[in-house]
Amino acid sequence: MMSRLVDARPRTEPLIDTQIPHWARMWNYWLGGKDNYPVDRDAGDQALTICPAIANDGRQSRYVLARALRHLAGEVGIRRFIDVGVGLPTVDNTHEIVQRVAPDCQIIYVDNDPLVLSHARALLISRPEGEVRVEDTDIRDAAAVKEILVDTRHLFGDGEPVAVVLANVLPYLPDDQARALVDGLMAPLPHGSHLVISHPTGGDSWQQAMNQLKYAGAGEVVPRSPDQLAAFFNGLELLEPGVVSCSLWRPEPNPFGETPVVQQYAGVGRKLRSGT
Repeated sequence: MMSRLVDARPRTEPLIDTQIPHWARMWNYWLGGKDNYPVDRDAGDQALTICPAIANDGRQSRYVLARALRHLAGEVGIRRFIDVGVGLPTVDNTHEIVQRVAPDCQIIYVDNDPLVLSHARALLISRPEGEVRVEDTDIRDAAAVKEILVDTRHLFGDGEPVAVVLANVLPYLPDDQARALVDGLMAPLPHGSHLVISHPTGGDSWQQAMNQLKYAGAGEVVPRSPDQLAAFFNGLELLEPGVVSCSLWRPEPNPFGETPVVQQYAGVGRKLRSGT
């Protein structure tokens, strides 16, 4: 029997306003998904007119996530994953990638956008050997993040390494909250746990496009330099080749080529011992 979150809390379906663009639906459009409306595509096309690289950078960020997850579930042997800020399901979500490598992988998805949660609960279905859960949690709430970790120990067991995935999540947080989220998630995890981060590095046209999209619910989006991204891995061992362009992190052939993307970087770090 396929497994998904059983949540006893009363649930109401979010009201969908198809006249106002929605940030998650625009990303779904850029990534080739179908959960979007004309208003989202129009807004997305406006952003692409300003910064044509956004769509390819987004796709490359999905490819690097897949490569990192296959490495962690395959060569490293991790079976427990926390994906924070899942966004709208598209193709090859975290559980699909890792459960193709190891069907018994367990995944917790975390988000608090009502639209995202509605889609996630309907579509993010585990293989029968594994487990998929969807948690409604605001990542800016330190107490709520702590509850996730307590629940993770209950679900995953103490002492088992965990991979934390922060794919394009940190740019929606100011520096202090972003640092607190990374530290709060990684500090309690055991030796051998890993952290995966992808993040925009910005640029003039990118920033102009983000300013254009604020009316679509994007809010403030914070680009960070490669050095700033590397600082999130302080205390962890960075896997080769370090914090680099998404298209250059252990590249494989893909439909979009191997030209370095300059506005989207990624890295993976390993926790060396408890307490680091």
